[in-house]
Amino acid sequence: MQALEKKQVLVVGNDQYGRAAARLLRDCGAFITEVNGESDVADTNKYAVAVVSPDVSSRSPAVQQIKAAKVRIISDLELGFQESRCLSIAVSGTSGKSSTCALISRILAQCERQTIVAGYDSTPICEVVDQTCDLDFLTISASAFQLEHIEFFRPSVAVLLNVTHDHQDRFDSHADYLRTKARLFQNQQPFDWAIVQSEAWAQMKTLGLPMPGKVITFSASNSRADIFLDRGLLISRLEDWAGPLLDMAQTAFRGPHFAENLMAALAVSRVLRLSLEQTIAAIKGSRPLPNCCEFLGERNGVTFINDADCNNLDALRSAIWSIPSERREPNVWLIAGGGEKELDYYDLGPLFSQRLKGAFLFGKSREKLRGAWSLFTPCTLSDSLLEAVSQATAGAVEGDTIIFSPACSSFDQFRNDQHRGEVFREAVKGLMSTSNGAGAGNKHKMMI
Repeated sequence: MQALEKKQVLVVGNDQYGRAAARLLRDCGAFITEVNGESDVADTNKYAVAVVSPDVSSRSPAVQQIKAAKVRIISDLELGFQESRCLSIAVSGTSGKSSTCALISRILAQCERQTIVAGYDSTPICEVVDQTCDLDFLTISASAFQLEHIEFFRPSVAVLLNVTHDHQDRFDSHADYLRTKARLFQNQQPFDWAIVQSEAWAQMKTLGLPMPGKVITFSASNSRADIFLDRGLLISRLEDWAGPLLDMAQTAFRGPHFAENLMAALAVSRVLRLSLEQTIAAIKGSRPLPNCCEFLGERNGVTFINDADCNNLDALRSAIWSIPSERREPNVWLIAGGGEKELDYYDLGPLFSQRLKGAFLFGKSREKLRGAWSLFTPCTLSDSLLEAVSQATAGAVEGDTIIFSPACSSFDQFRNDQHRGEVFREAVKGLMSTSNGAGAGNKHKMMI
């Protein structure tokens, strides 16, 4: 970035994204000052630009100071994109970004195309810039927090998986959140591709948000989409790909949320003119990522599922629906909780009354969750994730499923979503190594 050589640049965020941006800027010859979001920024007028980490809120004191001084602000996504030397495929959405990026990467590899996955909840994009000269595509997981501060970011293929209520601590309204997500498409040209969930596109149309590129829609619930789900089959209306594409029963993925991830990945393959046969082979050889409805095993007939990446209600709803119930009665024990988020947890009540035997709640949000859910399912307050695992195991019987799907942020007790997933995985691993039974009944006191 020659324009910033010997210029003063402020990097806000002492995390992996900020550190990667600072290294890249130094390599470009810029003079760097690094601060965190709570810092008091001195001499703001000397900075040519500020690069803000996605984990630093725009409401933080440092960012507010920069805005007041009218300093140009970009995200690490924008910086990395400007320095990249290959075409990009960007995936955004409230849920499913990492899983869909992994599927796209697997398909590209199967078709002998070179790619790297980078972005939010992955390797920072600024860290892989030097490798992009050798890539066919850079596959990017793009967060709304990064899209807030873009200028020229323009993916050749942009995928929007879904937009549901989340991050109300970072955005003034759902409409503001949606507008930020829609920035994924704002710089696209008529020859670029926009692959978007039908329901998300309908929301965009309501707000009059433009879609400059060529559009392919997909949906697990709207049969009028270009690619849709019908009784487990992924069916296409696209030219040259018309008809059934894939039976989900032939894959390791279950549930409508995974179906939409698969449809989005298939659409990417279609617009890149990749082999359908090789694409299907790649999907059949794929497995859910760790912490994404990850099957950990069975103990005494009880199934354990790790969905630690779940941090919103839509992801939790999808995870619960994906669990089979052969007896057509509640068979799920939910472990949830963590840092508080401004979400309407009452919305899940009817689903819980149908599917849950009980919920074990921990973290700062546990009282709030109990207040929302105790009318629909028995709720137990736990002091920690490990205690919740022990309590759930004591009550589970053969045919039950214990799922850790927090629906909250991880930062009250854990470093990140991956850390809490590791803690749950190790706890279940410890259970698997013992010979004690899972328990014949519910021995703990429910707090209703």
